[in-house]
Amino acid sequence: MKTGIINSKTLLRSNLGYRIDPDVHLSDGVQAREQLTLSPYDLSTVGENASKVFLGNIFSRVFVKDIKHGMPYLAASDTVLANIETGRYLSHKQVKKLKYLILKSDWILITCSGTLGNVIYTNKTFENHIATHDLIRVIPNDNKVNKGTLYAFLSGKYGYNQITQSQFGGVVKHINDVQTKSILVPVFPESFQQEVDDLIQESARLREEAADVLQQAIQQIEKIIPYPAKKNVKCVSSRTILSSHNKRFEANYYISEGHDIEEYIYKHFTWKPLGEVCEDISRPDIFKRYYVQNGIVFLGGADIFLSNPDSKKQLSKSKTANINSLTIKENTILIPRSGTIGNVAWAHAGHAQKLASEHVIRLQPNDMLKGGYIYAFLSSSIGKALIQKHIFGSVIQHIEPPHLKLIPIPIIEDSIIDDIHNWVIEYSKKVGMAIEKEKKAISMVEQEIDSWSARKEN
Repeated sequence: MKTGIINSKTLLRSNLGYRIDPDVHLSDGVQAREQLTLSPYDLSTVGENASKVFLGNIFSRVFVKDIKHGMPYLAASDTVLANIETGRYLSHKQVKKLKYLILKSDWILITCSGTLGNVIYTNKTFENHIATHDLIRVIPNDNKVNKGTLYAFLSGKYGYNQITQSQFGGVVKHINDVQTKSILVPVFPESFQQEVDDLIQESARLREEAADVLQQAIQQIEKIIPYPAKKNVKCVSSRTILSSHNKRFEANYYISEGHDIEEYIYKHFTWKPLGEVCEDISRPDIFKRYYVQNGIVFLGGADIFLSNPDSKKQLSKSKTANINSLTIKENTILIPRSGTIGNVAWAHAGHAQKLASEHVIRLQPNDMLKGGYIYAFLSSSIGKALIQKHIFGSVIQHIEPPHLKLIPIPIIEDSIIDDIHNWVIEYSKKVGMAIEKEKKAISMVEQEIDSWSARKEN
């Protein structure tokens, strides 16, 4: 239990909004602001370093089928993903009235409802996307602190703790733009800021290039295999049902895009089942979790798709019995067995040596087909439909390794397979480098602020 004594002056501090709830005054944000008072440099605020800090107004959403009739839409949870193409489009008619919510590059976004304090630096990939009103948008002006340093500071512990200090609400927590403007930011020396900004800008550039080459690989797949129109009615014989895997009886198993794609591949391609082109398709057994403060990062099914795969949960290295089967190996293909079924992740340096839940299925490609090609195929709209064909369950839907092993993988020209594989490997390397550069920038800012305590003692 935390305890502390506050006085009336503390209660009346404007940046806290005259709050009397103890969570505000005993939060890590208080300690962060106290540490910043030791700064040998001037202090500024987020508001001083932004031409605008704002939230949108609540609006009802009108979604349309495709990009011809709408603009790609992002929820707050989508902005932290490695792949922000969600397949949801907001009507062009509605976009005309909400132009101020369209994202631009070099903005800083902060999640402000539910999961608070996730900070995103927008690159060119975010342009021509419209995002929810429920994001704080910071448009940097490079006044006293440049945009890269401002992002690195807000992404680190001293920024995060201030962001979450003034949260309010009961079940669902919130923060607002007024509180964000008052966050203290040190005015670091220009040379230091330039070094941090260079790292953040290089990270943003690498992510743009990674997104481009991955999209190139997926588009190549989708050019080769046409996506069929969905059939709503079809006759299925009892013989077909009895010969199916597990004698499936659901209509969606036989009347779906996935089924039609499967039939097309059978007729027009030489193919191999996924089980034959992978050395292993499996997931770990359920296990008892021992959470610790300084252990190995433990990723859930949703965490593997983050632009920076990370989690506050850490497991004990010594007490976790099946740690080898839980450890993610680089160049493995990861698929959640429940939740967002159909999404696929490629394990890069940001995933490697972390642990993943037993709800994450691991695919280890063998030498028969190249892993990058298999990943790009499964990541395409074609692959997603094939995966989703095998979904089972009612309230919580699932997919299991035996189902994935049945998916047909078309054998196409070697040169095209090589190109697609190389693009995926390039994507993996660039994402890994981007994560390292961003981490280095954030670490530089945190270490500089940490050092102020030692300077004071000396």
